Amino acid sequence: MRVFLAGATGVIGRSLIPKLTAGGHEVTGMTRRADRAEQLRALGAEPVVCDALDRDALLAAVRAAAPQAVIHELTDLPARLEPRRYRTQLAGTNRLRRDGTANLVAAAREAGAKRLVAQSIAFAYAPVGDWVKDEEAPLALDSPPPMGVVIAAVASLERQVLDVGGIVLRYGFFYGPGTQFARDGFYAELARKRQFPIVGSGEGRWSFIHVDDAAAATVAALEHGSSGIYNIVDDEPARARDWIPVYARAVGAKRPFRVPKLIGLLAGGPAAVAGMTTQRAASNAKAKRELGWAPQHRSWRDGFGTSAG
Repeated sequence: MRVFLAGATGVIGRSLIPKLTAGGHEVTGMTRRADRAEQLRALGAEPVVCDALDRDALLAAVRAAAPQAVIHELTDLPARLEPRRYRTQLAGTNRLRRDGTANLVAAAREAGAKRLVAQSIAFAYAPVGDWVKDEEAPLALDSPPPMGVVIAAVASLERQVLDVGGIVLRYGFFYGPGTQFARDGFYAELARKRQFPIVGSGEGRWSFIHVDDAAAATVAALEHGSSGIYNIVDDEPARARDWIPVYARAVGAKRPFRVPKLIGLLAGGPAAVAGMTTQRAASNAKAKRELGWAPQHRSWRDGFGTSAG
């Protein structure tokens, strides 16, 4: 299958390209930066330099590639993603999810691509009811700023993709090489400085996924997934108070502090406290059942130790 991969030099794109080529797919990888073209070629993709927000250029690039499928992995995230700076740090990704998706959907349709697979997130569920959510659960669209804006952009992406019969993959928190949870990543740095505490009850649930497992699920969705939403997460939803000490040990940090919610609010803001206290996790049952996929790293509990960096 000829595949146009937008966001090809991102953390998942770098894992995804070799899996696609190993499966016999021909990959055109898109990047905004000309200096990354050789990296894509080395991974096995034909590079194209284009900005997803430049509609005319994107239409031309996708038309020239003549793909049978388009994969949307576009984000614009900093290496140090800090909750107190989400309003500015996530603005670029919000725009890509709204406007970049619109451009990519239009390009895919014009080029005659029959399949569209897009990245979403599995940690945007409304913090009500059960702690572990399936794909039918509502998103937290009424979240206070800045998260309300972020989740509205996620909902916009999903709606646009589903409206044309595409597939939405709600990935959990990425860990593994190149991620913020890698041994040389931002969260490891915070953990070693003992600046990544457990806040309040620590009852907030997190769903993780190793980037290689996320890439494998993406290939499965491309090849035989049906239109709809799939949570792409590991088998063990984790309370913050459970996974943070395990992660700290894995990256060589001391045991994390525990701090009250007020301190968490002052240091990290409402989004950080929500992640520690009310955030919901996700179930991977549908992806296992319908995609024939299962994570090789079944739990963060083992994965952090073997794949933190």
